[in-house]
Amino acid sequence: MTARAHPPRRRNQVLAREQIIDTAIELLDAGGEGALTVRALTERLATGSGAIYYHVGARDELLDAATEKVITSALATEPSPAVATPEEEIRGAALALFDAIAEHQWLATRLTLQIIRNPAGPVTVGIFERIGRQVGALGVPRASWFHATSTLVHYILGAVSQNARIVGDTSAIQPDVDREEFFDATSTAWQELDPDDYPFMHAIAGQAREHDDREQFLTGIAIVLAGLTHLR
Repeated sequence: MTARAHPPRRRNQVLAREQIIDTAIELLDAGGEGALTVRALTERLATGSGAIYYHVGARDELLDAATEKVITSALATEPSPAVATPEEEIRGAALALFDAIAEHQWLATRLTLQIIRNPAGPVTVGIFERIGRQVGALGVPRASWFHATSTLVHYILGAVSQNARIVGDTSAIQPDVDREEFFDATSTAWQELDPDDYPFMHAIAGQAREHDDREQFLTGIAIVLAGLTHLR
C-alpha cells in the first residue's frame, strides 16, 4: 500500500513577507539596487509577481522594507543606562550604523532617502529616539535637544555614507577602486603639492595613508560630544 500523496500547496501560500525581504537583502548585497527586480525575486522565490506585490508592495516599498529591517536589526540592542554612560551608548549606536552600512553597501543611499522622505517612519524615528535619549541623558537642555541630536545624526550618516561605496554613483569615483590604493594615491598627490602653499596638506599626507576609518569615525563622534558639553 502506497502512502497517499499530499496535495501540492500553492507557492504563495507558504511565502511570507519576511522571506521576501530577506531575499531582497541578499540580492541587494550581491549586486546593489540594480540587482533587485521583481523578476529576480520571483525566480529566487519560485513564486509569481502577484505574491510580491501582495506581501510587500512595489519596488520602492520593498527597498524601504529592506532598509528598515537592516537598521532595526543593527539598533536592536536597547540602551542600558545603568551599565554604560550616555557617551558609550551613543558610540555604540553610531558604530552599529557604521558597521551596517559597511556590510550593506547599498544601504547608505536608501537610509538617507528614508530620513528625508519619511521623517515619521520607523527608521528615522528609531535612529533619532536612540540617539536623542542619550543626548538628554548627557544633560543637554531640552530646548537644544533637536539641534544637538540632528547634529549627531547628520554627522553619523554623512560619515558612514562617505565610507560606503554608494552603488550606482560612479560619476566621480570608480566603484572597484581599492581603499589602500585610493589613499596611497591621495597621499602621494598631497605630498607633491608645493609645501609653501599647502603646509597643512603636507603635514597630514602620511596620516591620510595610514588612518583607520572606524577610529576616524569615533574621533568625530568625540568631537561632537565634546561640543555638546558646552550646551549644559
